[in-house]
Amino acid sequence: MDASLAKQIIIICPLTLLGGFLDASSGGGGLISLPAYMFAGLNSHSAVATYKLSSAMGTSVAALRMAKDGHIQWSKAWPCMAVAAAGSVIGAGLAIHTSERVLGHIMLIVIPVTAFYILKTQNLDSQDHELKKSGFRVRSATIAFLISVYDGLYGPGTGTFIILLMSRFAGCTLLESVGLSRAILLATNISALIVFLVKGKVVICLGIAGGAAGIIGNLLGVSLVRDKGNNAVKPLMIIVLIIAFIKIASESMM
Repeated sequence: MDASLAKQIIIICPLTLLGGFLDASSGGGGLISLPAYMFAGLNSHSAVATYKLSSAMGTSVAALRMAKDGHIQWSKAWPCMAVAAAGSVIGAGLAIHTSERVLGHIMLIVIPVTAFYILKTQNLDSQDHELKKSGFRVRSATIAFLISVYDGLYGPGTGTFIILLMSRFAGCTLLESVGLSRAILLATNISALIVFLVKGKVVICLGIAGGAAGIIGNLLGVSLVRDKGNNAVKPLMIIVLIIAFIKIASESMM
């Protein structure tokens, strides 16, 4: 291993570990993991492509862990994953024709409203069991599709928004919402990764190194959600939204 590659790995791994931890516990880990590859010297296209490899690795492990613990019912998750894969492709297509500045201004309104909702809501676990029984597949698939379009179009805080919407509008518990967010993001990451691999944009060795660190972070995040639940997730969601707000605000002023 040459010195420059070792230096890149040293930069990437701690940040992807932290990103994986946030991803599994509250969503939004990409706000930390993606810049890690840019800090390591990759251009924007290679950074996004390589991040998708590491993210897919970490998310797959977290999803399997959540499923093993009984928080993902694959029969309910598959429809969400299918429409999410399609939605991310549509979102990526829309991104070509939509100004990032316009999207940024919209998100500068959406993020504070979301943060206010989190702070106002005492318990993110849905208590509406009838809501879950009534058209759950349609509700959850609709949420998955809309958020995956946003993920392909722009992306910051996607996992956080999935968790909140699944809890509020699909009748899911917090653990179920986190589990579904892992399954949905797994679908969007893999569909995007396939495109980047075909185009030869992925730096495999850095993606695998970052993915290994991300797996550790994801497993730690899953354990935190399982053991601490709402008390741990709410503060982390607020942190993710603050990071997203700062990122988008700084980009809007450029």
